[in-house]
Amino acid sequence: MPAKLPNLATRKAAARRPSGGMSPLEVEAIDFFISFVRLLGMPKSVGEIYGLLFASPEPLALDALMDRLHMSKGAASQGLKVLRSFGAVRTVYVPGDRRDHYVADFELSKFASAFIKEEVQPHLDSGAARIARMEQHLAKLPKAERDAASARLAKLRHWKEKGEAMLPWLLKFLGA
Repeated sequence: MPAKLPNLATRKAAARRPSGGMSPLEVEAIDFFISFVRLLGMPKSVGEIYGLLFASPEPLALDALMDRLHMSKGAASQGLKVLRSFGAVRTVYVPGDRRDHYVADFELSKFASAFIKEEVQPHLDSGAARIARMEQHLAKLPKAERDAASARLAKLRHWKEKGEAMLPWLLKFLGA
């Protein structure tokens, strides 16, 4: 579905706004998503970009994101790459403009599912090999240290198993 070009009144209103042309709604959305992505251990720029696209009434081009967020081209490009890889933003066609324009995908379950599959699952998968290596090191410890370390390693194994058991349920809950 082609996106509508912003009309002159919309562009003039945006130019009069404080905070680099951002409305209070956009500022709050950006702040909300910065907090969200930080919980996931992602860069602040990812939250800034998604927050602005989420609140924006029209698709935004890369240069508009850079200008409104006072962000370098590298940071904006990298943030968009991350968001696109998770399905959180998509490219749309704007008639009369050759640039790519971006909109937020409002199905946050896609974002969460992709994050789990691409970030969390690989860590759990590599956990088995790491635990096996720790068990090898465990055997070399003196008995007094080995008993305490063995108990901690058993706890780590338990956490990994619980995480692996929970992920399929979580993905199903998210509709993935």
